[in-house]
Amino acid sequence: MLVVDNLRKEFGGLVAVDDLSFTVQEQEILGFIGPNGAGKSTTFDCIMGAHKPTSGTVRYRDEDVTGYPGDAMIKRGMARTFQDFAPLDDRTVVENVALSLMPDRLVSTSGFQQETEDIAAEICRRVGLGNRLRSTPGELPHAGLLRLELARAIATDPDLVLVDEPFAGLSSQEVAEISELLESLRWRGMTFIVVDHNMRGLLDLIDRAIVIQFGSKIAEGPPETITDDEAVQEAYLGDGM
Repeated sequence: MLVVDNLRKEFGGLVAVDDLSFTVQEQEILGFIGPNGAGKSTTFDCIMGAHKPTSGTVRYRDEDVTGYPGDAMIKRGMARTFQDFAPLDDRTVVENVALSLMPDRLVSTSGFQQETEDIAAEICRRVGLGNRLRSTPGELPHAGLLRLELARAIATDPDLVLVDEPFAGLSSQEVAEISELLESLRWRGMTFIVVDHNMRGLLDLIDRAIVIQFGSKIAEGPPETITDDEAVQEAYLGDGM
């Protein structure tokens, strides 16, 4: 589904992503792991068009999409969640999701057709927010805001979703619940790349892991082999492995 080949991103003299290559298969949950500052979010930015790569290519469904802007990637079936949630605080949960259903138009929520709101409500129920439709984002706990972020991404009807740090700030129970949600969405046909710097919880979710450090891939494989890799252990020494 996605092929990243020799991706490189430089900021002045700093190499943030260093000739990184990996692939993602249909309906896979790929873990994209690395210590803080490893280049994970920058890689996402390059894939989704927030940054233009210095070199290398990004291919999505056999199309070269290197450097395409974010709206073009969304139209092709890719979406992204962000670690820093930015919902509209003066709109309800269902209205926030409804806005994502209409990304190419500027409208007021008063102009939504009932059908649009019904679809948004169904998406909210799918992510576990069915009882919070009329709440505002400010009334949601942290895990609820994450569910809203996922709902807004799902509203763009993606095939591939890049999920940035979903387990940050969650309890063990909440990590299990979000993992179960991602699994349920996978069986509905979605593919995920999940970024996290802490491997606890993530290794129970993913099919395969890519581990990077200083922008370079240092390990790749099924989760049961990653923790035994000497390079991974060294990278995570003192970083909460």
